[in-house]
Amino acid sequence: MRQALWPEDAEGEHAEEIEEFFSGRSKEPLAVLIAEGESGRLIGIAELSIRTSAEGCRTDRVAYLEGWFVMPESRRQGVGRALIAAAEEWGRAYDCDELASDTQPENEASVAAHRAAGFTDAGVVQCYRKEL
Repeated sequence: MRQALWPEDAEGEHAEEIEEFFSGRSKEPLAVLIAEGESGRLIGIAELSIRTSAEGCRTDRVAYLEGWFVMPESRRQGVGRALIAAAEEWGRAYDCDELASDTQPENEASVAAHRAAGFTDAGVVQCYRKEL
């Protein structure tokens, strides 16, 4: 599911990050929520962290939805909404008053999913970086 969510990353990179998470060596994500179908098959994930700031947020402790994916055949069945509800509960348990996320503006399916889950637009930001 991570490869489908972030196809630009190498498959080996995903495997390494998953291994680091389960071994406790990963700093991020702090939590991974997993949705399981009736047959026990994994059908969705939500990766969460806590950030000190997020676009449009007013607090300095923000639960952040780093990644959110539902298998295409399981979409429009409440799986994504259930993952967001669990993410909200997780955030409240960690003393967060806000849940933030991001997506590429051209990713219309993700934009629609975020809006359907109750997120509001916080603006579009172009980010930059420079090697030092």
